[in-house]
Amino acid sequence: MKRHFIGRIQNSAQLSCIAGTSIILFFLFASLFSACSTTDRSSTGIPGSLIPTYTPGSILLTPTTKPTQPEPTLAPTQPTYRLWFPDYLPDKMRSSIVLPQGYILASTPEDADVVLDVGGQELPPNSQWTYALVAPFPTIADGISLDDLQATWAGIPIEPFNGSPLLMDSSTLQVLTAYLGAPTEMAVQVLPAGQLLDYAWEHQSSWAIVPFEMLEPRWKVLSIDGQSPIHKDFDPSQYALNIPFVLSGDVRVPTDALSLPLTNRDATHLTTVAMTGVTAMVRATAFTMEQNGYTYPAEDIGSLLSQADITHISNEIPFSPDCGFPSPTMPNLVFCSRPAYIELLKAVGTDIVELTGDHFMDYGADATLYTLQMYNDLGWPYFGGGANAEDARQPVLLENNGNKIAFMGCNIGCQVKTEIPCDAIATADHPGALECDFEAAGNEISNLRNIGYSVIFTFQHREYYTYTTEPILAHDFGLVANAGATIVSGSQAHQPHGFSFDNGAFIHYGLGNLFFDQYHYCVNNACDDAFIDRHVFYDGHYISTELITIRFVDYAKPRLMTAEERSRFLNIIFKASGW
Repeated sequence: MKRHFIGRIQNSAQLSCIAGTSIILFFLFASLFSACSTTDRSSTGIPGSLIPTYTPGSILLTPTTKPTQPEPTLAPTQPTYRLWFPDYLPDKMRSSIVLPQGYILASTPEDADVVLDVGGQELPPNSQWTYALVAPFPTIADGISLDDLQATWAGIPIEPFNGSPLLMDSSTLQVLTAYLGAPTEMAVQVLPAGQLLDYAWEHQSSWAIVPFEMLEPRWKVLSIDGQSPIHKDFDPSQYALNIPFVLSGDVRVPTDALSLPLTNRDATHLTTVAMTGVTAMVRATAFTMEQNGYTYPAEDIGSLLSQADITHISNEIPFSPDCGFPSPTMPNLVFCSRPAYIELLKAVGTDIVELTGDHFMDYGADATLYTLQMYNDLGWPYFGGGANAEDARQPVLLENNGNKIAFMGCNIGCQVKTEIPCDAIATADHPGALECDFEAAGNEISNLRNIGYSVIFTFQHREYYTYTTEPILAHDFGLVANAGATIVSGSQAHQPHGFSFDNGAFIHYGLGNLFFDQYHYCVNNACDDAFIDRHVFYDGHYISTELITIRFVDYAKPRLMTAEERSRFLNIIFKASGW
């Protein structure tokens, strides 16, 4: 094929050469003929200047018209839109706005096509920014009415504020002024955002208003007309400090391309964890359950516990099918729970079980393993104890709404507490609670933090019947806090203890009983009162703790405290905390 194709090309070249020679001869002949002709060119009626002249021997080529090339089409020009927003926008909102191509910032609202600013009720909001009314953590009041807040804004002294001005940074003041109107001069004190918390703690009659994203655990979040932004049932439309921001201006300007954040509080990023104290369904508690129903103790607080995303129960007692009918009094402290009592733990929405208790091995290895199987069948992870020491050492890692939370716990060692040998501690050969190893715990906490987990660490420590914190508790809880735990919680205390903040961690040295029969048992009935701590996480950060206070009505059932009971109790605990 190649030779044939080349041959065809050679033949074509030869033909072209012959044809070219003939054309040249033809035109030479025509030129000679033309030179001999007597015809006047002018007689043709064509101007001589338009008739081409030729040089003898040249080839005459017919003039051709070059085809017209289309003019290049220009892409339509991108229109320029001018956007203006005020200097007092919250920092998080400002940093989230990325101007797309074609948008520039205007220097004044008059020069702008579109304006972003605080809006009213006439236009639907493009963004809603939630602010929180806050006070130092050891504050007794839990909230105020909208009327009280408006009165304070207007400079009318209201009792909860004790005549102190509301603290806020300048951005918050300008946002609230645009929305609520200007406050009286004495109603507000402006400080840099980074100074608000320390100043409020030093002047504990002072409250503040901060953007939701500035919440941290040393602030107590106060409700307004019962609405609190750290609650799961929060309704922004009913909350006085939910501020609308609106884009207004030329309706022809496309604003969908603007990456305006919808809110600074997205409910899908929020996680609540309910931490509880001692559960021991034995003795008089178990007897009362037999008389009134297995879920009787949960009647007043069950729904509150169930509402948490993660509900923690520290159940110190093993279940056993051999456990007999309970007696209100027992001559010894060897405990078991009947398997049917698991219904109470279901009723409060249990999600995770702590096994650090001293009595976890009271009924022997078989009962302990039976209990673990019950939890496994229900899909409840456990920590701080297990089938052996290795199992007990494993932290529980949970993720909820984007928040990564790890649970760890240990028993300080029953021999340390009682000075007698015991078999409550897990070994390589039998089940039990995990004995504390502070070096190992510190390494594990560091590893978990490095992969994005907030660590909740629980203790089964020495039991003290005091409100104040004993030095050994402060020392050991502090070790775990300094190792990087986010929350350190005491599960051992039957009488509730106080709090501290250490190295950024929230420490509660003892919550008291959840379900246990020490009604009227302690001096001054101190064991009748207890805490449920509701911890709040948002967008991967621990931001708040709400103290839920409960009081026992009998040997089995706690209820929420009245306002007077709560005020008395918190005063005692905050004073015991050194606050």
